[in-house]
Amino acid sequence: MGSIALNAADTTQGRIRRVVIAGGGTAGWLAGCALAHQFRQQLDITLVESEQIGTVGVGESTVPPIRTFHRFLQIDEQEFLRAVAGTFKLSISFENWRRPGERFIHPFGTIGQGTWATPFHHFWLDSLRRGMPSELGDFCLESVASQADRFSLQTQPQVNYAYHFDAGLYARFLRGKAEANGLRRVEGKIREVRQHADDGSVASLLLEDGQVIEGDLFIDCTGFRGLLTEQTLHTGYEDWNEWLPSDRAVAVQTDAATPPVPYTRAIAHEAGWRWHIALQHRVGCGLVFSSRHMSDDEAQAKLLRDVDGRPLRDPWLVPFRSGRRLQAWNRNVVALGLASGFIEPLESTSIHLTICAVVRLIQLFPSEGITPSLVALYNDVSRQEMEHVRDFIILHYHANQRDEPMWKACREMALPESLQVRLRAWRERAHAWQDPGELFRVDSWTSVLMGQGILPGPPHPLARAIGDADLRTLLHRLRQPVQEAVAKMPSQADFIERYCKAAPGAWQTGQDVA
Repeated sequence: MGSIALNAADTTQGRIRRVVIAGGGTAGWLAGCALAHQFRQQLDITLVESEQIGTVGVGESTVPPIRTFHRFLQIDEQEFLRAVAGTFKLSISFENWRRPGERFIHPFGTIGQGTWATPFHHFWLDSLRRGMPSELGDFCLESVASQADRFSLQTQPQVNYAYHFDAGLYARFLRGKAEANGLRRVEGKIREVRQHADDGSVASLLLEDGQVIEGDLFIDCTGFRGLLTEQTLHTGYEDWNEWLPSDRAVAVQTDAATPPVPYTRAIAHEAGWRWHIALQHRVGCGLVFSSRHMSDDEAQAKLLRDVDGRPLRDPWLVPFRSGRRLQAWNRNVVALGLASGFIEPLESTSIHLTICAVVRLIQLFPSEGITPSLVALYNDVSRQEMEHVRDFIILHYHANQRDEPMWKACREMALPESLQVRLRAWRERAHAWQDPGELFRVDSWTSVLMGQGILPGPPHPLARAIGDADLRTLLHRLRQPVQEAVAKMPSQADFIERYCKAAPGAWQTGQDVA
């Protein structure tokens, strides 16, 4: 594909100096904030968004790597949490997934302590074989604290956590940081995407008011429609609906009937699942469902029937297709957020995948021109990242013992070969594999595999090398600090009151964004 020759008056041999971000929301402002922070005086960065264009409005739950990203941006945690009415997240509580009435926790922390060769769950499985009953979560601080509805940062061992926050307030917070570093925001709707005649790459954006925004590199954050990557460049889309049946969500915000818990609730129902995300000032709720098994009206009625608090606004519908754009980077357009693809929100990976994509773009930034090697590397890593998350989400749907038609179909469906390999390794030798760089670790796979009732094969032979007395001592030594730490923790509500309480009314100017 060679270097892209743009306007010779503005560039030298395809050098990238003008970056244009099409669309705001969480994805747009994450990109703008990170690029402006990292490159400051080296790039001319413009973000185009319109307050008249609605956004999805449900991206309120995250995973722990966001804290590393915030440190990179030099964001103060207390300032951030006060600005976004944030709460803490230690885990996800899966309710009714295996079958109605059952619950398991997917914690963010380390479970027990393994060896270089043998993860802890092998020792735990062998302890069960020897008649030493316990729960896997007993050895994880985040799991025990979640079940006790407690949180603290002053613990030993230290907690691994993520956040719940108001996505509209988060975008506003990031915007302030980005503009302080020189990013220019332009208000307006995009009327036309203009392309270079020679290679079809994007040259400029024509706005409805007549403004022309020229650029060398364009970042598409226009959501599911993919105005640049799909409507203009016709990149193509790989649909994963055959494995991930949910294709719609209806969302609503309610007042907080109870204090916030330090976990996301994911509650399965007959045609999908429901989320419950507690913030400082309200609760974000939504019902994810398969349109083949539930109508929009049925979904809305069920959501309003099942929520605990008083609705603060009318429910809104979010159609989606789980899948990925065939190229995350096509010519001089990099698609981010929903424009690059979407994996349904079960494990709160949307913001994380956007952050990973932004970091990858910074690492591979084509200052001296776009080359095929950069594009190929970026796209290959993006694909692998998406497929890993996809397989983990498929596992939740596939491993169930429910009787409804949708769940029965998920249990019987053919799986991607990559997931089949993982399941065979678990069933044959209790291996929960983790490749370098994957988001979901061995402990994550183990928690869901055990929670969904997929029985493991015999554990690693090294686990059998420890005598009964030593194994009992090991289990006690690992479990006791967890119990002692949780006993000293305050409730999350009490911790937030002292650490990061948002000012009353501070959230009223926030807008919903994806």
